[in-house]
Amino acid sequence: MERWEEDFLGRRQLPKSVYYGIHTLRASENFAVSRQRVHPELIKGLAVVKQAAAEMNMKTGYLEKRIGDAICQAASEVAQGELAEQFILDALQGGAGTSTNMNMNEVLANRAIEILGGEKGDYALVHPLDHVNLSQSTNDVYPTALRIAAIRLLLPLAQACADLQGSLQKKEAEFAGILKLGRTEMQDAVPITLGQEFSAWAEAISRDRWRLYKVEERLRKVNLGGTAVGTGINADRRYVFGVVERLRALTGLGLAKDENLMDGTQNADVFVEVAGLIKACAATLIKLCGDLRLLSSGPRGGFGEIKLPQLQAGSSIMPGKVNPVLPEMVTQVAYQVMAQDLAITLAVQGGQLELNAFLPLLSANLLPALESLALAIKQLAFSCIDGIEAAPDVCRRHLESSMALATALAPLVGYDRAAELAKRALAEGKNIKDVILQEKLLTDSEISSLLRPEVLTRPGSVVKK
Repeated sequence: MERWEEDFLGRRQLPKSVYYGIHTLRASENFAVSRQRVHPELIKGLAVVKQAAAEMNMKTGYLEKRIGDAICQAASEVAQGELAEQFILDALQGGAGTSTNMNMNEVLANRAIEILGGEKGDYALVHPLDHVNLSQSTNDVYPTALRIAAIRLLLPLAQACADLQGSLQKKEAEFAGILKLGRTEMQDAVPITLGQEFSAWAEAISRDRWRLYKVEERLRKVNLGGTAVGTGINADRRYVFGVVERLRALTGLGLAKDENLMDGTQNADVFVEVAGLIKACAATLIKLCGDLRLLSSGPRGGFGEIKLPQLQAGSSIMPGKVNPVLPEMVTQVAYQVMAQDLAITLAVQGGQLELNAFLPLLSANLLPALESLALAIKQLAFSCIDGIEAAPDVCRRHLESSMALATALAPLVGYDRAAELAKRALAEGKNIKDVILQEKLLTDSEISSLLRPEVLTRPGSVVKK
């Protein structure tokens, strides 16, 4: 069955069962480009904004209680994830998010009409604009909903970083006594422990966790009540100063009214800051995952100093091959986040005068970046890091066959002499210890006492004869 709706452009027919209306229908035809829907968290955030607005409009007397209660019930349902299939629009759309706002207005109006016993499309009962959008503009509800959605996704990302940090620190403790070769610029360097290697990764993730946790504070200021450009036109003064308080109560988030609503309406630079910190986290993850892949390379022809959990067969042609699929997946997610950061930056700088028309692009990149990175980090922690095993014999063999002890020898014989001994050891295929003994620079017991890798991995370990 069908129903007809009309706007100033003409009449259109819609399925009688749908909750969206003519504006959503037109937008779905105009913006069918990316096959990516508006993010569910943005929809939920927008619904709770509509509920706060309806509650405040009832309080100020501008919205009849019967209608307001129906809108609030509808908004609460959508905020809980109901009617998700009614939000059909492409994430990339013109109009600064107006179509997403109208999609919400129409769905809530028709659901409220249904609650009141009417038929969908009977906007004389509940109107998408006169009632659901009362005292609002896309230009204040959309940015506010975007901030709510970003906070709700940012906090799990910070927690995922905390989980990963914890997993790395467990391995730091587990591998504290395993000696290995440290490398700089992919060349033999000096002795370290495997635990120290994990400690550095944990510390880097700790910084990312803290930065992401703190930047949430900058997202709390919202421009709700500013309506079209931040002046609050068509909104009662009581509404302007009270609606954010209602929103704070509904969300449980520490939201506050922006001191300058015009600034909050036209400038979105806070999202560049957030995206930049997500990108920093992505960079840390790429480095970590690259190290994991390198140290686990092999099993016979590579470093082979750690063993990653075997999660799935790695090849359709090479039997027995197992690949480091989780570090590879996380690396790809991190690369994607870096690309999304650029899109966010371009969207923010593209704002003009009193409004930024490109917030849909910002939303379409920021929210998936937050979500995918959090999921990837959790998977890395629990399905990869937690199951890593060390190969202590391989670690020790690499250390003892390297030139690492030449650095410790330098304070005893001088840099040039130590370099000469290292060069000779390489040329003759010997380890540095054998060359030292042949040159009678130290006895075997002196080498064991003075050049112990256990000592050389601690601060202040300058050896003297």
